[in-house]
Amino acid sequence: MFKKFENAVLKGIQSSSQRKLILIATLVAFILSILMIAPTKMVLAKMLPGKNNDTFTVYVNLANGSSIEQTKEVTDCVVNLVQTEKELVDMEVFLGTGSPLDFAGLIKGSHFKNSENVAEIVLNLTKKHHREEPSYFMVQRMRPAITKNCGSIHKDTVITFVEPPAGPPVLAAVVAEVYGNNADGIRKLANRLADVFKNTDGLVDVDVMQDEVYDTFEIQVNSTKVVRSGISIKQLNDIIYLAFEGMQIAVKNSDLYNDQVPIYLSLSEKSKRFTNKDLNGIKIKLSSLKLMNKMGMMIPVTELVNIVPKKSNPMILSKNLHQMTSVMAETDMVSQVYPLMEARDVILHTFTDEFNIEKIGLFNLELTDKSNGDVYQLIWDGEMEVTLDTFVELGAAFIAALILIFLLMVIYYKSYTLSGIILLGSFLSIIGVIVGHWIMDIFTADTFFLTATSLIGFIALIGISSRNSLLLIDFTKSLMSEKGMHKSEAIAYATATRAKPIFLTAAAIILASTLLAGDAVFGGLGVSLIFGTVAAVLASLIVVPVLLQNADLERHFHFHEKKAVSIYEP
Repeated sequence: MFKKFENAVLKGIQSSSQRKLILIATLVAFILSILMIAPTKMVLAKMLPGKNNDTFTVYVNLANGSSIEQTKEVTDCVVNLVQTEKELVDMEVFLGTGSPLDFAGLIKGSHFKNSENVAEIVLNLTKKHHREEPSYFMVQRMRPAITKNCGSIHKDTVITFVEPPAGPPVLAAVVAEVYGNNADGIRKLANRLADVFKNTDGLVDVDVMQDEVYDTFEIQVNSTKVVRSGISIKQLNDIIYLAFEGMQIAVKNSDLYNDQVPIYLSLSEKSKRFTNKDLNGIKIKLSSLKLMNKMGMMIPVTELVNIVPKKSNPMILSKNLHQMTSVMAETDMVSQVYPLMEARDVILHTFTDEFNIEKIGLFNLELTDKSNGDVYQLIWDGEMEVTLDTFVELGAAFIAALILIFLLMVIYYKSYTLSGIILLGSFLSIIGVIVGHWIMDIFTADTFFLTATSLIGFIALIGISSRNSLLLIDFTKSLMSEKGMHKSEAIAYATATRAKPIFLTAAAIILASTLLAGDAVFGGLGVSLIFGTVAAVLASLIVVPVLLQNADLERHFHFHEKKAVSIYEP
């Protein structure tokens, strides 16, 4: 077997046509593997894959000004739909407030929620080892039904599904930050961006981080009428506050407590409700509240106040002292990169009717309003920003590793050619990494992404594959310098001799990496090590010998013709 492999290598490297065929096939394989990422998108890139969790949270956000009864109506609809899930252990609804703080809620600001139009539903599932369906598949399956049936109960209701992240927590998968100095312009642009996100395939749970502007009514005290009626302003304030908010009117002593127990008085929930959300509805409700003056006359509250319709005062958001708002969207089991690029292309082609658009940086945009000259900046954030930063840093680490290995080899061999051969043999492992992800994507139910951990595995492979080439070159040098073998015979014998330890090392790496391949987060690392090692072995035993044959090893090794010595002699 050893001799057959040696003869096969010797025959291959001595034939000029076979050498060209091997190099051309390697180049084609490399180009095809790169094309599998872009533009064919056979292998998709993502920061981290979905994580199979034992819990997730449903956020319910109604339009500002909605009542707690309306919020409860929506949450009851969600509860009725999810309680039929056989994998559900229990759940808890938090009306008007956020759930106890978790990893995702820390970034999303759920602990700041305190209004009648918000709610959170925490769902606990059976342990992931005891169920077949991952949590992210469950969310993907449940989202359309819940959004359709419950999100349409009240206008402008947004229902989002939040899972604990597999990596660094972010506000959302895709976040578009809109900066500007005109609040109305920011609001208009943000709403238009939200419409683009809603029409982009792969983006779900679209929401705008801003308060809606809605109609309100302000009760203004008519001081003249109050003075003439003999009613004090404190009486007027107290009855309005007592009716709708409730206030302490007395205390009760108890044997169970050291302190007195306060007694609160308020209208019943039914009595608080308005017949209509308009000016007449407000007047009808306030006219039912009456105050007694010093003369014993009952005076309706509407006689003492003026009711003025107004628009609500929305919250102003800022970041780094710059006014802004955020448009957020989650991805439906896809990479956030490709929907973002699609949405960005739509913005570039359709927003030109109102704005002059200029590209700033890699993805960010600057939009100038044609009508008034206001300037807005569109900055991408969220998981996309984390992905971009991570891939850039890992790419820089990969380039640094290649340069350091190359310089180290130059110092060791004092030859740029041999150092380049080692570097090229190491770099070819990327073919196995990409093809391996494509193969895994075929045999897995969900998309198998090229992730940050995949790149970490590729960087780790550089050292392993460099070692294989280093062994071949050193052994070839020893055979030529010490045994007097000619270049072709030395390369073939070195390749055949080192094949066994190379295979054993590769087998150890592959077997150890199979434990990582099934992990949700580190699966990319395991697949990169497995298939990248296979590619590195093939490159070391097939491509590197061809490159060595084409190199002038006699000059690099200072080879001089002499009587050949048996390789078995010391």
